[in-house]
Amino acid sequence: LYKAHYLNILQLGDQLATGLGTAVERERRILLLAAVTLAASCVAAAGGIAFLGLIAPHVARRLTGPRHQTLIPVSAFIGAFLFLLADTLARNVLAPSEIPVGLVISVLGAPYFIYLLMKTN
Repeated sequence: LYKAHYLNILQLGDQLATGLGTAVERERRILLLAAVTLAASCVAAAGGIAFLGLIAPHVARRLTGPRHQTLIPVSAFIGAFLFLLADTLARNVLAPSEIPVGLVISVLGAPYFIYLLMKTN
C-alpha cells in the first residue's frame, strides 16, 4: 500500500511515468524486490498454494478497477475468503479424511484462470 501511488503511475507507461518525475527503473527494482521477498516468505510459511495468488488479484481487479489503493486490500480479502472456502471444503467433503487445500484451490480457481487465458487470446 505504501507504493500504490507509484504502481498507478508505472501503469501509465515508462515515458509518461518519467515525465511525471518518477525514477522508473529505481521504482521498478524496489517493487520487484519487495514482491519477490513477500512471495518467498509467504510460500515458505504457507506452502505451495501459489495458485491463489494468481486468481485473487484478477477477481479483485474486475470488482474494483485498476487503482492499487483499493485493489491491494480487496485482493487480500478475496484471497483470504477463497482460502477459507477451500479449507472448509477440504475438511468437509470427504470427512473424516481431508483433501489437500492446494488441490481444492486449484479446482476452484482453474475454471476462472482458463477463462482469463481464453479471453486474452
